[in-house]
Amino acid sequence: MNTALAVNPRKYARLLTRSLPSPIETEKEYEARLAEVEQLMAKDKKAPLTAEEETLLDLLTTLIEQYEEDHYPIGPASPHDMLDHLMEAHDLTHKDVWQLFGSRGVASEVLNRKRAISKAQAKRLAEFFHISPALFI
Repeated sequence: MNTALAVNPRKYARLLTRSLPSPIETEKEYEARLAEVEQLMAKDKKAPLTAEEETLLDLLTTLIEQYEEDHYPIGPASPHDMLDHLMEAHDLTHKDVWQLFGSRGVASEVLNRKRAISKAQAKRLAEFFHISPALFI
């Protein structure tokens, strides 16, 4: 977005004065910033945001993301988590992928997390989903 040139400094200053954005340090501040973002997004569904509102939305989003990274870190996904996610994202079931594992029984064990994903299976899954096999190892 390139609204920096279109932003009216006075209008933006009024928005900033109302919002008073600053680094988020508490859960209460986090919730308040989320509510502000939700209001701006709801307004955007009815009519386009002004350049000033878009700039404020970007700022609030950056502050929220920073807080979430510090307070709600997401660890790396396991190979099984990755497979679960990809199957869900592609609306696939056991029937759709069992042949990648060689048999229905092996597929069932892998999908139920009773068996690790082998390197050969990781390679076939990677080719099937068009991603790196490293995600399954």
